[in-house]
Amino acid sequence: MEQELVFEAPRRGLPPRHFADLDAEARTAAVTELGLPAFRAKQLAAQYYARLLADPREMTDLPAVVRETVADALFPPLLSVVREIECDAGDTRKTLWRGHDGTTFESVLMRYPNRNTVCISSQAGCGMACPFCATGQGGLTRNLSAAEILEQVRAAAVTLRDMPRNGPGGARLSNVVFMGMGEPLANYARVLGAVERITAAPPDGFGISARAVTVSTVGLAPAIRKLADENLSVTLAVSLHTPDDELRDTLVPVNNRWKISEVLDAARYYADVTGRRVSIEYALIRDINDQGWRADLLGHILHRALGPLVHVNLIPLNPTPGSEWDASPKPVEREFLRRVLAQGVSCTVRDTRGREIAAACGQLAAES
Repeated sequence: MEQELVFEAPRRGLPPRHFADLDAEARTAAVTELGLPAFRAKQLAAQYYARLLADPREMTDLPAVVRETVADALFPPLLSVVREIECDAGDTRKTLWRGHDGTTFESVLMRYPNRNTVCISSQAGCGMACPFCATGQGGLTRNLSAAEILEQVRAAAVTLRDMPRNGPGGARLSNVVFMGMGEPLANYARVLGAVERITAAPPDGFGISARAVTVSTVGLAPAIRKLADENLSVTLAVSLHTPDDELRDTLVPVNNRWKISEVLDAARYYADVTGRRVSIEYALIRDINDQGWRADLLGHILHRALGPLVHVNLIPLNPTPGSEWDASPKPVEREFLRRVLAQGVSCTVRDTRGREIAAACGQLAAES
């Protein structure tokens, strides 16, 4: 049964205001409303973003007499861990979270030799209805708040810091990708707030380089242009999955709203404004979008639209329950790669992580 696209998330269920929802001005206002001096706002921010503490009862530079008040007013419990599962000898860890209203969603922490990446969710579920994606087939429950997004990042940073095998100083979270559950640009304001605080230097944020933050989208062209004008310079990843409108209307239903030419025009605007190379995500599906002529066409249209400001990530399709679709055979994958490269377009096959624990691209379904 075909699902309809959902751009406006249900309004129910958003959690109470949390300290991480607030920018610097709002933090100061919230602290003074509690009758505390304004400088306490910066202290709290340093504790949360630099020391990664989210419980005022543990913040020793805060007077003991006000810790409970601050906790109740600004640090309500947001997320609880339902389950954590690992693979890749512990280098890939998927966390199932439950929000205050029972909503569930997932994040995935991945350790690599030269970086540590967390893949986070921006919505519970997704309204974009892509038929090969478990998240899209589950539908959209609600948007996540900025604080719920940031708590996934903070939790990953704490995990890395406290892992025994990382030594006394721990390891640092280096990369954040908005490639978990949801369409980030359909939850624009909250995702923007989260990105600003992920990239701001402590004590105003986690201090992760904007170049190490990736925001993925199925192609909401007006929102791509809007993001370009925010002057954040994060990496933009566009889930294209086929170079022809006829097939994309089915594989990525948002294509019925914004065609490939409009999406690539917006991507070119993003590249021109930010100077950043755009990533094109392409899930290779056996006998669906892996034909040689599609590789040729993909390389041609990307070279024409973006020139050197593009890189293609080929993603072997990850299996999802009940789907009749499968990944392309390796020889087909290699030929597709060769043909895209032959068009003068940078292209690699993504190292897929977490497939055996349903933590890979397109597999997140928040099943508890």
